[in-house]
Amino acid sequence: MSGHDSKYFSTTKKGEIPELKEELNTQYKDKRKDAVKKVIAAMTVGKDVSSLFTDVVNCMQTENLELKKLVYLYLINYAKSQPDLAILAVNTFVKDSQDPNPLIRALAVRTMGCIRVDKITEYLCDPLQRCLKDDDPYVRKTAAICVAKLHDINAELVEDRGFVESLKDLISDNNPMVVANAVAALAEIQDNSARPIFEITSHTLSKLLTALNECTEWGQVFILDALSRYKAADALEAENIVERVTPRLQHANCAVVLSAVKMILQQMEMITSTDVVRNLCKKMAPPLVTLLSAEPEIQYVALRNINLIVQRRPTILAHEIKVFFCKYNDPIYVKMEKLEIMIKLASDRNIDQVLLEFKEYATEVDVDFVRKAVRAIGRCAIKLERAAERCISVLLELIKIKVNYVVQEAIIVIKDIFRRYPNTYESIIATLCESLDTLDEPEAKASMIWIIGEYAERIDNADELLESFLESFPEEPAQVQLQLLTATVKLFLKKPTEGPQQMIQVVLNNATMETDNPDLRDRAYIYWRLLSTDPEAAKDVVLAEKPVISDDSNQLDPSLLDELLANIATLSSVYHKPPETFVTRVKTAAQRTEDDEYAEGSEAGYSESSAHTADGAASPPTSASNVPYAGARQPAPAPSTSPPAALVPDLMGDLLGMDNSAMVPVDQPSTPASPPLPVLLPAATGQGLQISAQLTGQDGQIFYSILFENNSQIPLDGFMIQFNKNSFGLAAAGPLQVPQLLPGTSAATLLPMALFQNMSAGPPSSLLQVAVKNNQQPVWYFNDKISMHVFFTEDGRMERGSFLETWRSLPDSNEVSKDFPGITVNGVEATLDQLAASNMFFIAKRKHATQDVFYFSARMPRGITFLTELTTVIGTPGIKCAIKTPNPEMASLFFEAIETLLKG
Repeated sequence: MSGHDSKYFSTTKKGEIPELKEELNTQYKDKRKDAVKKVIAAMTVGKDVSSLFTDVVNCMQTENLELKKLVYLYLINYAKSQPDLAILAVNTFVKDSQDPNPLIRALAVRTMGCIRVDKITEYLCDPLQRCLKDDDPYVRKTAAICVAKLHDINAELVEDRGFVESLKDLISDNNPMVVANAVAALAEIQDNSARPIFEITSHTLSKLLTALNECTEWGQVFILDALSRYKAADALEAENIVERVTPRLQHANCAVVLSAVKMILQQMEMITSTDVVRNLCKKMAPPLVTLLSAEPEIQYVALRNINLIVQRRPTILAHEIKVFFCKYNDPIYVKMEKLEIMIKLASDRNIDQVLLEFKEYATEVDVDFVRKAVRAIGRCAIKLERAAERCISVLLELIKIKVNYVVQEAIIVIKDIFRRYPNTYESIIATLCESLDTLDEPEAKASMIWIIGEYAERIDNADELLESFLESFPEEPAQVQLQLLTATVKLFLKKPTEGPQQMIQVVLNNATMETDNPDLRDRAYIYWRLLSTDPEAAKDVVLAEKPVISDDSNQLDPSLLDELLANIATLSSVYHKPPETFVTRVKTAAQRTEDDEYAEGSEAGYSESSAHTADGAASPPTSASNVPYAGARQPAPAPSTSPPAALVPDLMGDLLGMDNSAMVPVDQPSTPASPPLPVLLPAATGQGLQISAQLTGQDGQIFYSILFENNSQIPLDGFMIQFNKNSFGLAAAGPLQVPQLLPGTSAATLLPMALFQNMSAGPPSSLLQVAVKNNQQPVWYFNDKISMHVFFTEDGRMERGSFLETWRSLPDSNEVSKDFPGITVNGVEATLDQLAASNMFFIAKRKHATQDVFYFSARMPRGITFLTELTTVIGTPGIKCAIKTPNPEMASLFFEAIETLLKG
């Protein structure tokens, strides 16, 4: 549309569709054209004009190129929702593909490729075949891209009709844009295919290099990206390729520059001559520097790519560090990236000017940038041993300015410097101790505490300094508590006097009795055991010589770096992640090519749900409420031979957020595969509403399985549910989805649950208080009982050695036992399977006189472990259960769960 066509967007008339229909069928060409413009305007602003499909298609029979483009635009938008009507346009497409005007021929084949409807693809093949061999290069280049689109819709059809071979022939075309589009299409098809489709040979190599000089900038990008995948036969060929590509470094388009850099870097791996490599590095520096004079967004993309390049070839920009100095008006994201690159390029030769810059940045107003600058000084110290003293001098100067966050960041990096250069710069500890009162950030506190503990023998008042932190021990974050615990033990081992002895007692009591953090508690118990049994062994463990840390500025794994360098100038190089971590289509398309069944029943060949459901395991044939203790060893229930009496919830639908409730007539209940749900709100109490419910575990997720039965005389709707605070923090992880309940009907649903969201204080309890409301009745309150075994996770299995070691490491005070006189174990295998189904894993069995002793492990979320010993005589009533756990206060709930399982 032209600039004055904005008037078509301003209409607000009512009854517009009938008027448009009339105008589209008029005999006057200008009115028809105006009507189509109005239709496109309405479509653009979101109005549904699909009812005009037939009338718009009738306007295709025109020689007016502008009108034809508008009609084609409408077709692309609505063909998917009107596939049967879209067939009406096929004859016109076929006719237009043979039009004398090359623009109309190209337009027809482009539009047919954009209409993603299976019924049309078979009609597209013949016109596409003709257009690939068309005399006009514009038509050929359009047809090349259309092949890639057709492959996306129906890969098998493209290969059967020989379109891939036609694309390969186009690489020899005498028009460079046709070559570029053929390369782009082949690369797209290769990305979506598991087997090799497009392999550059020495024959096609020269044709691509020739086309490179003559095609448009984006054509050059396509060709360069394809060439970067080519492995040269030897160093000489690699040098020849690079020589032909080097002029692209001078291009004005930054995408071309980065693609050329990528291609040259890949070929440099084959080049053996150091002089050639050195010259190439010199040639690549100026274009990369030029990219940093562009807009901030382009600078950021360039910097992310340069970050990767200097990790592999730091010599390219070794003499250009000044271009990475931050300007006052740089956006923060650009400044942060420049800092990273400056650290990577820092060397003994340029460290003085780099430190001056970092020191200047540390006085800026942006707190995050200042922190990063201070940390950068520390990283330079760790990286360059000869410059470490100068870096520390700068850090001490920054500490003297007494800006709180600068001081704290400096202490954090000095701790790392001490780790890197032990027994070298400890003379500055006194200066650090002066800033003790200003520390309020966990990482800074933890770093200072580590320094005090590590060098306690050199600090006269180390015990007083640590004692000042101990006053707030229970309120400190876990990171600080762990460091305080270790530092106090170090102090005691280095100065075993009365003061440290009292401190260690206080810390160990706090860490074992007053904390919920299992890491802290476990470490405290280990130290306690070591100190009480063998203080010399404790010294060997706690005061052992620590490994020297290394510079982390080249933090990427070499194999990951190789992959990212092969993807320079793409999103992968900006994210610093491999493509498969954020592009899912690559995987599904590969699977589709390997297994043609996946392509059937899906328009684009990406359907997964049908394939998964066919496995028979993803969607259970019965309600999840009928499978209360599903676990790792539980077999899938056998399908019922008779048709089910009612619909039941589909777990797949529930996970996808669909309506997972099902209507079931009360007089025709579904046949349960296990005992029915316990009734928690009887109909007599709930004015005719009866609620049955139970917590259940399914595939590692917790659900609340609920059955609502309406025995009242009125329809009930608008159901909502709420859980009171409880010992496991159970709360609904989504809305309760229940349809309107007519009198005499019921609905079953699975409500996904979240743990540790709604914690109650006090001793652990199995009580779960629930409130349910609807639009017609008051709020109903009822109590349920939490069965702990529902929370047992599939990662609870332990090796025998690990089980034994954990059992011994836990103190005897953590062992609790209980007798179950009324329970009998009749069959060992059946009992093991029963417990394994609830993720209680069998570890070992032994004989003790006439008794059998079994050992099991189980784990709950947050790493809460239960080690269980069951002692019984097979076939005789009576079981003794003993458990050891870091959380003995939960023993009573565990015994309730065990009793439920063994009775079940």
